[in-house]
Amino acid sequence: MSPASDLNWRAMSAHDLAAVSAIAARVHPDHPEDEAVFAERLRLYPVGCQVLVAAEGDVVGYVISHPWCQGEPPALNVLLGEIPVPATIYYIHDLALLPGGRGNGAAAKIVTDLSRHAQQAGLASVALIAVNHSNRFWQRQGFAIAAASGLNGKLASYGEHARMMARQLT
Repeated sequence: MSPASDLNWRAMSAHDLAAVSAIAARVHPDHPEDEAVFAERLRLYPVGCQVLVAAEGDVVGYVISHPWCQGEPPALNVLLGEIPVPATIYYIHDLALLPGGRGNGAAAKIVTDLSRHAQQAGLASVALIAVNHSNRFWQRQGFAIAAASGLNGKLASYGEHARMMARQLT
């Protein structure tokens, strides 16, 4: 675990996509996504894509997020085509950290930053699909399990323990 002072979030660039894909493969081996999915999200909404960088310059985590539509999370490994206008929520598509990036507040910091960004964009809530038993982390960030009627098929693509979660912004 690196101290928080040795880690910094910065804007993701196309040069980071190979590292993002490698981290995704390690952190989410049961939820594979093509690099094209990450590249499209970066192209469509670059302000919502950031990487966590260690002092030595290694990328140890990433977040991909964007405005979206309430109750309609994108299916796993699917291109979006465009960001909907108007959007009704802010969606955190993925937050993944290697072990060296965990346990130091970096994940909580980016969630706070993204929530602030969503609020400034006029969106009233942030939503995500929690995977890999991450519900407790998200609950500590103010998220609660949300009703997911009609989403069982999409949630199933994220795994047996996937849960739709949302946080209202004030």
